Order: sequence, then C-alpha cells, then structure tokens
Amino acid sequence: MTDMKQKAQAPDVRRRESAPRKRSRSRLAPILIVLAGAVLILILSYTLPPFRNYQLATVGAYLCVTAGLTVLTGLNGQLSLGHGALMATGAYAFALTQNKWLNMPLSFVVAIVVTTLAGAVIGLAAARLRGPYLAGLTLAVAIVVPSVTSTFDEIFNSDQGLSVVLDPPPGTIPMERWQVWLTWTGALLTVLVLAMLTRGGFGRRMRAVRDDETAAKLAGVNVAGTQVLAFVLSAVCAGLAGSLFAVLAQSVSPGAFPLTLSLFLVMAIVIGGLGSLFGALWGAVLLVALPAFAQSIAEQTGSHRLEGNLALVVFGVVLIVVMLAAPGGLASIRFTFIRRFRRAR
Repeated sequence: MTDMKQKAQAPDVRRRESAPRKRSRSRLAPILIVLAGAVLILILSYTLPPFRNYQLATVGAYLCVTAGLTVLTGLNGQLSLGHGALMATGAYAFALTQNKWLNMPLSFVVAIVVTTLAGAVIGLAAARLRGPYLAGLTLAVAIVVPSVTSTFDEIFNSDQGLSVVLDPPPGTIPMERWQVWLTWTGALLTVLVLAMLTRGGFGRRMRAVRDDETAAKLAGVNVAGTQVLAFVLSAVCAGLAGSLFAVLAQSVSPGAFPLTLSLFLVMAIVIGGLGSLFGALWGAVLLVALPAFAQSIAEQTGSHRLEGNLALVVFGVVLIVVMLAAPGGLASIRFTFIRRFRRAR
C-alpha cells in the first residue's frame, strides 16, 4: 500500500521539481543566446571588410527598433506607424547634446530620456484608441516630427540637418569596427532586456491584453497601464536606435527619417514574424539588404526615378511572397522544420 502511494506521488514530486528547472532554463536561455551572438559579432567584425562592417552595424541599429516594435505590435496588439519619428526624436536629442557637451554616454542618456517622455505622451493617447484610430495618430506623429525639424531651422538647421561631432575610436580601432561594437552592444542589451521582460509577468499581461481586453480586465490586469508601459518600452528602443543612427551617419536630417521608414519598419517585423525577437532580427537584416538590392537593380537599369521607389516595391513583393509561403513570418519557418523533425522521430 505504501509502495502504491509512493508511486502515485512520484510523478507529482518530479513535476514540482521540474517546474523550477524549466523556469531556470527559460531565464538562462536568453543570456546564453546573447553571449553567443556577442562572440559571433566580434568574430565578424574582424573578418568582414569595412563596408560590410558598416552594413553589420546598421543591422544592429535597426534591430533595436524592430525588437521594440515587434513586442509592441506582436505581443501587445498596438499598431504604430510612427516609430520612424521616435527614431528622429532620439537622433536629434543625441546630436544636440553631443554637439554641446561632446560626451557620448550623456548624449545616449539624454536621447533615451527625451524619447521616453515623447513615448509616454503618445502612449497615454494610444491607450484610449484602437485599430485605425491608433494607426492614424501614430501616422500623424510620423509626419509632424520631420516637419517640426524643418520649421525651427535655428535649432535643427532645417532640411540640411545637424552634423554630429564624435571623438575618434579608442586606440587604433577602425571606425567601422568601432561602430559595429557600439551598435551591437546596444542591440544585444535591448534584446536581452526585452526577452527577460516578455518571458515574465509583463509578457503575460501584454498577451492577455492583446487576446481579449475584457477578459484581461476581469483577471485583474491594468489594461491601460500595460499598453502605456509597452509603448514607452518600445519608444525607448526607438530612441536608442535613432541615437545609434546619428553615430553611424555622423549627421541628422529630416530626410533620414521619412514616412516610408515607419512603413518599412512595420513591413519588416511582419515579414520577420510578429511577436518574435528572432523575427525582429530577420526584419533588421531585410531593412539593410532589400534597399541595397533595389539600389543595385536601379543602377543597372540606369533609372534615377526608379531608384527612389523600387525599394518599396521590393518590400511589397517580399511581403506578399512570405505571407503566402509562411503566414507566421520568416521566424516561423524554423519552428515548422523543428516540428516536422520531431514528428519524423
């Protein structure tokens, strides 16, 4: 009789013991992935030529904003068409601070704080809006911010923009390699923080709000607070990305953050896979690769008019093809192969 009780209790004991282990593995996995990514980036920065290093640095800067946007849209269910404007806010705040005090850490902090405040204001309004109304609000932000920088030319130097004064890289490190280290440090820290947050209670609250706001309210979730916090978190990522772009280009202008940039960001996270940080990485790669591919086609055809519009066409075609072949985005292909492999075993 005692043996039967022990046998019946054994699975429960193993289940109770296995739950902490699963939580521990779940928390440890993002740290190991980020460390592996840091080693890979370090190796690539020493092996790639300068131009490829610059493209790699650009992917890192884009990853900051796509990671924040995919969490906001994919996990919290809020569509934003204004993240290009939030990037511009961070870039201009960085440029103004850097040109005045020539202190890069301080400039990053100021850029993030200013973008956080802007994101909090927009997030408070966004928490009261749904669907097309929210898209319309963020679209207006994407149009207004570049117009403001063009209007106040004494501060922002109108359409010519601002040059960003930077100290040279430490030691004998080439500029492109220094930019790779700088942007990917920001990108990997962003991914790590978002991965830890989305795997915890905040991630569960966001998914609950996205799936059913009424049910989330009944379960005790502060819906408005969760939406505002998600928007602010995403704005912080966009501000960091904008300041990193200011470091890469060493200049800031309204033409660098047009409305099409916000549209490209949304298309990139949809193609990569909504709600997945791995999909955000795919989106960042596409944001660098597809415009370069479109530019090479335009140069071969010799049409300057085609060069400005072909990138949008290429993005549209890729979006249609990926949605037909893999509705969950490029990130879902990996899980499809893993499921088929497990079934085959």
